[in-house]
Amino acid sequence: MRPVLELLKKRDPTNWSLNPQQSVFDALQILSDHNVGALMVLDNGRLAGVFSERDYTRKIALAGKSSKETLVKDIMSTSVITVSPQVRTRDCMALMGKKGIRHLPVVDGEKVLGMVSIRELMNDIIADHEMTINQLQHYITG
Repeated sequence: MRPVLELLKKRDPTNWSLNPQQSVFDALQILSDHNVGALMVLDNGRLAGVFSERDYTRKIALAGKSSKETLVKDIMSTSVITVSPQVRTRDCMALMGKKGIRHLPVVDGEKVLGMVSIRELMNDIIADHEMTINQLQHYITG
């Protein structure tokens, strides 16, 4: 298994984020525009929290609040679990399963490098297993 940094390097380098002062409605628009399920909330370049579809569903829709009048800072998840870029993808997946989260910011000290989703990690692990199977089949038949 490879370090999570390699996974980040293989994809579009854009990290979708927003600031805590934006409205929840703005956050929903960004989620929709980029077809993602969560966004990092950055305050002056530092990770302040994560805003996810779950946050909206549980803290706005079910609470009967207005997404246009509520700020991201009022509902974002602030107890954010992060990993360093050297953590292996399999270990990230195990951590996400244990903590019940779907998105994991990758940080190097104070520098935010990006965020990986459970789907990206699953795809990486499956691709790694397929490569191992192909190598074993080649070894057996070769």
